[in-house]
Order: sequence, then structure tokens, then C-alpha cells
Amino acid sequence: MGLYISVSDAVYITTPIYYVNDVPHIGHSYTTIIADVLARYYRLMGRKVFFLTGTDEHGQKIEKAAEAKGLSPQELVDGVVLRYQSMWLDLNISYDRFIRTTDSDHVSVVQAVFKQLYDKGHIYLGEYEGLYCHHCEAYYTDTQASEKCCPDCERELTVLKEEAFFFRLSTFSSDVKSYILSHDDFVLPISRRNEILSYIDSGLTDLCISRTTIRWGIEVPDLGIQLSKKHYIYVWFDALLNYLSGIQFQQESSSFERFWPPTIQLIGKDILKFHALIWPAMLFAMGLSLPKHVFGHGFIYQGGEKMSKSKGNVLSPSVIVEKYSVDAFRYFLTREMVLGHDGTYTDENMLQRYNSDLANDYGNLLNRTLTMMGKYFDFQIGFFTQSDLEDSERVLEREAKILVGNVEICMSEFKLSVALETIFCVIRQANKYIEQCAPWALHKNNQLSKLMAVMVQILETLRIVSLCLSPYMPSAVEQVFAQLNIHEDLVNPRPDLFEWGYFKPGMALGRPEPIFPRK
Repeated sequence: MGLYISVSDAVYITTPIYYVNDVPHIGHSYTTIIADVLARYYRLMGRKVFFLTGTDEHGQKIEKAAEAKGLSPQELVDGVVLRYQSMWLDLNISYDRFIRTTDSDHVSVVQAVFKQLYDKGHIYLGEYEGLYCHHCEAYYTDTQASEKCCPDCERELTVLKEEAFFFRLSTFSSDVKSYILSHDDFVLPISRRNEILSYIDSGLTDLCISRTTIRWGIEVPDLGIQLSKKHYIYVWFDALLNYLSGIQFQQESSSFERFWPPTIQLIGKDILKFHALIWPAMLFAMGLSLPKHVFGHGFIYQGGEKMSKSKGNVLSPSVIVEKYSVDAFRYFLTREMVLGHDGTYTDENMLQRYNSDLANDYGNLLNRTLTMMGKYFDFQIGFFTQSDLEDSERVLEREAKILVGNVEICMSEFKLSVALETIFCVIRQANKYIEQCAPWALHKNNQLSKLMAVMVQILETLRIVSLCLSPYMPSAVEQVFAQLNIHEDLVNPRPDLFEWGYFKPGMALGRPEPIFPRK
């Protein structure tokens, strides 16, 4: 497997826009935290990054939910959106824009693209009769729903017939298939790629992209033709275009030219068809470059079941964060869940990761290092020379330098959990190094120059592993840096921040405080 993200590219990262018929849960958090880790990492590496997330606010489900609560659809979505924005603030999500499909610039882009594709002949007016799922807001063929139940949510389908606009999806199916076959890393992981190719081979029909039975959506623009009813644009056609409107597509002084196409579009595997088939077909029709990678990650399970509101087993991130901290939650999701595979959340696993990795390994390394610096040197970096150390005693320097490159490879291949394991291997090695070098014995024997050289080896390693951890646990690393008396901007860092040799004689250190107290 080669590197997916080259070192010179601008980076455009997207999450799906979350449908506001539900409150944010751990699944939404997982996708958004993955995106945030990648965005923070590439900013740390000095890259230009645009990170887009937001909410999908149109459709029949919203219309019905608002009616049931005695609210207008706009009132309903305004309230739910605040929950998402508050949650992302609490989880330290560093998005560059939070887009809403009710934003005026998004509405303008959707209508402009609809008219453009109509004028090109890629959209046409017809009549649709088919099996419709009100929950998923999608039509299905008899082949796709042989039991007259939705193949995605398993709810009963109803027969609908209405005048509708269609997107010529069938026209572009061969283009999309050829692109996937010639770009092995377009749809990731490989299992998702095979899934979408199989779906294309099953045969595609044109996509119905308007509704006359709803009123909460973006109205089809004036196309210069007579319509029997008002048409509103299909929620998925509307939603996918947020990736364009979110970076000011068709606007002057926009971010579009700098960041298009997306570097990686993170999605749950349940919406793969929309992002790896319909979305590329729309882009082919518009004459735009396709995203570099569409990554369909797995689901989070609890008690052997996928979390869902209907099953009543949805975990609120707020409950976990209150017990363990934001950074511990971010760490667990990215360490325990292998990107691309399904994962399981249990409180037992969370507690084990917290105490073993964060409290015992990382937190203890920081605490014991600063405690010894206070005891032996009054928290001051003193004189030392590298000649005080044998070659075997400089192992941390070699490992820390290798670590930076290894993490870069992992991140470029979206192996977030592997990067964390690589980092913690060095952390565990640093703890072992303390036992091997026995600073207390060096102090007892008055070998102060060598003792300082040993302590600086540990301090430099702490600094570099913390830098590597900062995209995952930004708040915790800020606390670690404060104790190390390091005051650096991790959004616009110095080019030499990852280099060995930061600590110099005369520098002062802070006092140790627990970052991750044991539970």
C-alpha cells in the first residue's frame, strides 16, 4: 500500500453532513473525531487544511417530525443544530466551516447546479412509480427490495407515483466504474470498493431527484418549462452538493480553487452508495475532478448490536466524556476502532485503555520524569554533553526520530490506530529506559552530568511523542506542554518543532500534575 496523501498537497477533509432527525451520538462523534485528528495532524505538519462538517436539514422526515412537535421545520432544525455545534465544541472539533443545507449560499449552489445539469440534458422530467422508503427517503426497485421492505432499514415500503425530475445516473455508471477500476485507492477500504463495483454491475437506473409530495426542501429553480406541481429537490442530491457549497463553489475569492478536490471524504459504510456512486456521477456530469479518497468506515457496536435510536442502545458521548475526559474519549475511539472495520464500545475496554495507556504509560512517564527533575535539579535544565552517554543509552533519540516518519506514513495511509500503537511503543520504551538507566543511582553516585543527559533524553522523547499525540488529544497535550514549559503554536508550528535538541541548559520546567488520574 502506497502513501495516499503526498507531502505537498493542500488537504480538504469532509465528514458527511448529519441528518438532524436525531441528536448526535457516538457514531457521529467517531466520524468527526477521525476527521479532526487528520485535520489537526496536517496543520501541525504545516499544510493548508480545510475541514468541513455540518448538518443535512431538509426532507420529509424533518417535515413530519416538526409537525408532530407543533413546530415549523426551521424551528426544529435550528434547535437540533445547536446540539451538534455544542457537541463538536465539547469534543474539541476544529472544523473550518459548519455548513447547513438551509444556508443561503448552499441553496444557491444546489439550484445553480440543478439548472446547469438540466440545461446540459443530464436531468430530465418524467414520471416515477416505485417502492419508496419514507425513513430513508429513497426509492428502490423490485430487485433491490424483493420482500417489499427497505434493504437498508428493513421498514415497509410504499408504492408512490409522481411527476419527477431524473438524473441520468445510468449514463455515467460506466464512467464511475472505470474510474474505480483505474484508481485502486478511490474507494477505501478494499471491501467497500468491491461492494460498490458489485452494486454497479447489478444494473443502474436513472435517479429520481425531485419530490412533489413534500414542502420542506430546496425548490427546483425556474427551468422555463410548465410543471403541474411545485418540485422540491431530493434530499440526497441537495446534501451531496454541500461539499461544493462549503468551499464557496461558483463564488469569487473562493476556497474552491485551492482545495478542490477533497483529499478524503469520511463516511459511514451505510451511505457508501451515495458517495461512491451517485456523487461521482454528479461530478462527472458537472465536469469536476473526483475526490481522491472516499473512506467508508465501520459501525460501533454495543452488546453485539449496532447502535441505533430505534434499539435504544445509543451511547451519548457526553456521558463518557464526563467520566473519562474528552481526550480519553477521542483516544479510545481512534485507538480501539481500526478505521474501516466495525468496532465495539464497552465501558470495561474504555477503563482498561484509560488506566493502562493514558494513566500508567503516558501520564506516569510525564509525572515521574518531572518529579525526578524537581528532586535532582530543582526543575532546571543544567549542563550536559552527549559524550556522557554510551551509544546504547541514546536509544530514545534514535526511536523518537524514527517515530516522526513512521507516524507520517501511518497518517497518510489513514492508519490512525496503528500510528497510536507506534507512539505508545516509544512511550513504553521511555518508561523502560528509566528503569535501565536508574537516574536515582546516578544521582547517588554524583554522576550529575550523565544524569542530566539521561533526563534530557527522556524529556525530548516526551516532547516528540506528545507532538505526535496532539492531533488525538489536543487538550491533554496542551497540559503536558505547560508542565514542560513549552509554549508553541501547534496550528502554525515552527518548522523545527519535531527535531531533536529542543531543551537547552538554563531552561526551566513546570511542576508535575496528573493529566490522567487513575480511575
